[in-house]
Amino acid sequence: MFKSYEKEQIEHEKLRLKRLLKKLEKKVGRGTELISLYIPPGRRISDVMRYLRQEYSTSANIKSDLTRKNVQNAIVKVMERLKLFKETPETGLVIFCGAIPQNGGPGSERMEIYTIIPPEPIKISLYRCYNRFYLEPLKELLQEKEVYGLISMDVEEAAIAILEGSSIKMVSKHTSGIPGKHRAGGQSARRFERLREMEIKEYFRRVAEHANQVFLSQDYADKLSGIIIGGPGFTKNEFGESKYLDYRIKEKIIGYIDLNYAGEEGIREMIEKAKGLLKETKYLREKRLVDEFIREISRGEGLAIYGLKNVWKAIHNRSAKIVLILENFEGYVIIEKCPHCGFFGERVSVQKPTVIREGKCPVCKRGVLTREVTELIDYLDEKSKEMGFELKVISAGTEHGKEFKQFGGIAAFMKYRSLIS
Repeated sequence: MFKSYEKEQIEHEKLRLKRLLKKLEKKVGRGTELISLYIPPGRRISDVMRYLRQEYSTSANIKSDLTRKNVQNAIVKVMERLKLFKETPETGLVIFCGAIPQNGGPGSERMEIYTIIPPEPIKISLYRCYNRFYLEPLKELLQEKEVYGLISMDVEEAAIAILEGSSIKMVSKHTSGIPGKHRAGGQSARRFERLREMEIKEYFRRVAEHANQVFLSQDYADKLSGIIIGGPGFTKNEFGESKYLDYRIKEKIIGYIDLNYAGEEGIREMIEKAKGLLKETKYLREKRLVDEFIREISRGEGLAIYGLKNVWKAIHNRSAKIVLILENFEGYVIIEKCPHCGFFGERVSVQKPTVIREGKCPVCKRGVLTREVTELIDYLDEKSKEMGFELKVISAGTEHGKEFKQFGGIAAFMKYRSLIS
């Protein structure tokens, strides 16, 4: 149970990191003024500080006054941030800092700094000054780790696919062209069976050649957690044990699944039937949640609700048990505070306010409201423990994600029967 909770926490951290990286990708400096600093686990903060002081001295040679000023200010800012850490976190530390132009003109830059403790250990040690932040090492951390090779086949057709996290990638489809078991007129039974056996071997060879090429490629050789072969009858077993599959692939076969179909349709059936083998994959975890939500909605017993307004209400009256939300859901929370009387208000919107206007407090009529806007998914992630619900993020590109989007992309399982219709 602890491992499951820990795994979910890492997934939430990766989601936050993914969203932050999308924002950082858009940051562009006026010159080579943006600092990217990667500190691996175990490296002493004092060593990094010493290195940064050297870089500060070196930057004095930069010819442009504005660039030199911005680089040195960024280095100082990074050093100030490092002073908050007695030692490097267990997974390392990443800091991005630099002067970001606000309206494109020189002198409009605003110093921005971002501190990231990676969800998994980083191996790279790097200081880089460029016009963009160096994000590639963090992007690599976000790549799905659960990758399975799938082969669905019978004597007539076959399909090869990759299950990576929550997405299925169809790699290739094959037909055998092998005639049925009834021989043509004039052929002896022995000759017919011999020819048919030769065609089956050739079919196996072609499918295995594609499987070897895909599963042993640079993209998947080291990433595959296992390979599953499925299909009707014994063809799948004969293929898996044949001499045509590379021995390295045979070593990764984790099971054979009996299916009603082969080919592409068999791949989808296989994922459903292979739950015991794939019980920890993100795809199945999400699919189970969406399927359960649709079943509850169909029952109409009030144990599941959907729609932003309904879910927002359920969260704040603490009746939501589990909240489901699409990873790309467009929603924003506007938070208002009055420093004079202590008024605090929150409202949700599907549109991001273009201008945050301050106004008079609706309670005391004297204080000036301060307003801030945060993305709904970040708000829910931060508030889930406080408000007593679990947050489950659904991938947008999957079949179940597209199905869930038809319900507005946000829903909740209730702690008790809801009166919301």
